[in-house]
Amino acid sequence: MISVIIPALNEENTIRSVIQLAKRNELVSEIIVVDDQSKDQTVTESRKEGVRIITSTQLGKGHSMREGMMVAKNELLVFLDADIPNYQEDIIHLLTEPLINNEADFVKSYFERQAGRVTELLVKPLFDIFFPQLNHFRQPLSGMIAGKKSFFQKVEFENDYGVDVGLLIDMHQVKARIIEVNIGEVENDMQPLKALGRMARQVANAIFKRVGMLSNLMPDGGETMAKNFNTQLDNALSVLQPQPKKIVVFDMDNTLLRGSFINTAAKKFGFSKALDKIVSEGNNDFVRTKKISRLLEGRHFAELIEVVESIPLIGDAVLVIRELQAKGYQCGIISDSYHSITNHVKNMLGLDFSLGNELEFKQSVATGEVKIPSQFIKESQSGCEHDYCKSNMFRYILEEFQVKPQQAVAVGDGLNDLCMIRMAGTGIAFNSPHHQLDHAARYVLKSDSLMPVLGIVD
Repeated sequence: MISVIIPALNEENTIRSVIQLAKRNELVSEIIVVDDQSKDQTVTESRKEGVRIITSTQLGKGHSMREGMMVAKNELLVFLDADIPNYQEDIIHLLTEPLINNEADFVKSYFERQAGRVTELLVKPLFDIFFPQLNHFRQPLSGMIAGKKSFFQKVEFENDYGVDVGLLIDMHQVKARIIEVNIGEVENDMQPLKALGRMARQVANAIFKRVGMLSNLMPDGGETMAKNFNTQLDNALSVLQPQPKKIVVFDMDNTLLRGSFINTAAKKFGFSKALDKIVSEGNNDFVRTKKISRLLEGRHFAELIEVVESIPLIGDAVLVIRELQAKGYQCGIISDSYHSITNHVKNMLGLDFSLGNELEFKQSVATGEVKIPSQFIKESQSGCEHDYCKSNMFRYILEEFQVKPQQAVAVGDGLNDLCMIRMAGTGIAFNSPHHQLDHAARYVLKSDSLMPVLGIVD
């Protein structure tokens, strides 16, 4: 009946206690941890609790909240912060009781402390001017909220400190019934003065935006800050052991998945003919990649996640990956699909990293644009003549972590895996329809199981 959504960025120390709290409410049927591309063990700790994990397409709490809402299966949603270790035991009951009793469509929380400095000095004076109907809310910036998905779908999630006040104003504008409830005592660190200045600008920006006043306090809503905060490659590789001794790289399509993401998406969304035409045109890898990504324009994040989740996994993939990790291997994906998709497969299987092309999203909707990481591109040290090749990324990883090729394993099925499989000390062709790949691989597997891989590696 209730979905609990927990946006999390580097919260390895508290995430399990928040999940366990959510599990203790008998009405909670779904818990979603939305990892905001953490560099610590947040995902690993969350996986121990057996909950659903997704990774946000872009950095920022607003994106994480929106994307958690988009994939949630229930109408009643609760958002909990991941960094609070001492929630009151009945917090989910307190937040959802007005929804269940049909007394509210959106529930804000307040807790036992004096209202914050930004609230008293900025929000309440601005509410007096622009939204006097909302000035009775004690803590408009509180992030512990609940509501109906049908209402969350009507509002905008700012991607900075303005997200909570923005949701409150938007819910008022769409005529949601709003109630504020007391959730007891909560440990919440006071922000340093410098952070408060940034917080105040972003909160003001959200309010001015909603009264139609153009604000130059932070005109891009924090997007530039989020985009510059990190890169896919830094995130993917930062979670590896400082000096991994052995690495296994899997292809995704038709190797870990029993099918191809883009082909499955084409059937679902009706662009199979357009896809076939692009593939048959014989364009170079860059042009083909750019054209295929345009076919996904307008598709929102949850639709793409539904596609990849509809493709069956190789049945024993999780068991094999755990055994490889126990043997000391770092396991991951290198794919010419999209990082938002490979990362979801990584989360489902408990892999250590994933790398792919960057499909661009705006407000969690694919723009049709794609960025190809430079590590895929041919350079002077490349071992093949392809302008774009997985082997370049494979070589980069090995060099970055000083892993010798003979200590690396590559598993794939397509001709785009050929150079990577040749480079690896142990190259494995897995159910490949291509004689050329079988000939290049050290081992050829024709099986519905990945279990034979364990008999090959040290």
